[in-house]
Amino acid sequence: MSLPRIPQRLAAGFFVVAGIAFSPFALAQSTATEPGSTPASTSSDYTLTANLSLASEYRYRGLMQTNSHPALQGGFDLNHASGFYIGNWNSNVSWLDDSSPAVSAPLEMDFYAGFKTKLANDVMLDAGVLRYYYPGDYPTGYTSPNTTEVYASVGYGVFNFKYSNALTNLFGFAGSRHSQYYDLSANLDTGFWGLTANAHVGYQYVRNVADASYLDWKLGLSKELAKGLTVSLAYVDTNAKRSVYTNAKGRFMGREAALLTLTQAF
Repeated sequence: MSLPRIPQRLAAGFFVVAGIAFSPFALAQSTATEPGSTPASTSSDYTLTANLSLASEYRYRGLMQTNSHPALQGGFDLNHASGFYIGNWNSNVSWLDDSSPAVSAPLEMDFYAGFKTKLANDVMLDAGVLRYYYPGDYPTGYTSPNTTEVYASVGYGVFNFKYSNALTNLFGFAGSRHSQYYDLSANLDTGFWGLTANAHVGYQYVRNVADASYLDWKLGLSKELAKGLTVSLAYVDTNAKRSVYTNAKGRFMGREAALLTLTQAF
C-alpha cells in the first residue's frame, strides 16, 4: 500500500490539528479511538487520547470518499469523568472535488460533543451532536456539504445501535434536512490469535431525494499488533443506486471494496 499524496493545504491542516491535539491546552475527544490506547491524564477528572490512521481508502457509510485512493486520518478526544466529551477527527477526501471541476475541498474536519453513561450492567448510552465541515472553494449555487447531525446510541455487550438525524441538508443534497441514518454493529472476540470479528449494517435515508436512500454493510477482522497499534481488514458494500452515486469521473461510489487500515492510538 502506497502512501497518499497529500495536498499542501491538507498537510497544513493536519499539522495544525496535530499541534492542537498534543498541546497541554487541548480541549477535544474522538469516538474513533482504538482499544488498547493509554490515555494521558490532563487532571484527575480528564483523560486525553489521540489516534492516527493510514487506510487503503476512506469509506463512510459505505460510500467512497477518496475515489479508491489512500487516506491519512487522525483525531483526538477529551473525556471528563462525568461522561461528557468533546473531540475532533480529520481525513483527506476527494469526493467533493470529484463532483465538479469547479470545487476544491480536500479536507474533512469533524467536531463533536456528547455524553456517555452506563444505564445498567453492559448497557451504555451515548448521545451528542456532530458537525462535518469541509473547508474549500465552491462555485455559486453549489449546495454546501457541511452537515450537522444529532445522534444517540445504545450499546449492549458486543452490540451497538446508533441513530443519527441531520439538522441541516445532508452532505450537499438540497432539501434533505432531517435525513436519518440507522447503524447496527457488533465486535466479537473470536478467541483465535487475538482476532476480533467486526460486522455492521446501516441504512441511510435521504429525505426528499429520489433513489438516494440505500443500505450498506461491512464484515471484517481486526487485531492489536502492539499496545495501541491495530490493523483491520474489511469487506464493504452497498445497494446504492448508480444513477445517484456515480461521480463526475465515472466512478460508482457505492461499489464493493476491501479496506485495509492501520491505526495507532495514543
